[in-house]
Amino acid sequence: MNLMVAKDWTKIQQKYKGQWVALAEDEVTVLGFGKTLKEAVAKAKEKSDEMPYMFRVPEKDMIFAGGL
Repeated sequence: MNLMVAKDWTKIQQKYKGQWVALAEDEVTVLGFGKTLKEAVAKAKEKSDEMPYMFRVPEKDMIFAGGL
């Protein structure tokens, strides 16, 4: 059985509002960030050869409530 575990992106949301963030495979380690997707990917490539998970952090805080 493969259960998904929720990731806490609270600090990422606070620090990178309105920016693109490149995340490592663990989905919490920030490899790069920038105002554009291209800038975030370029910074991530300086740290890792792996393909990052890309995420654009909204300007306003997101609230998610859900469950199984």
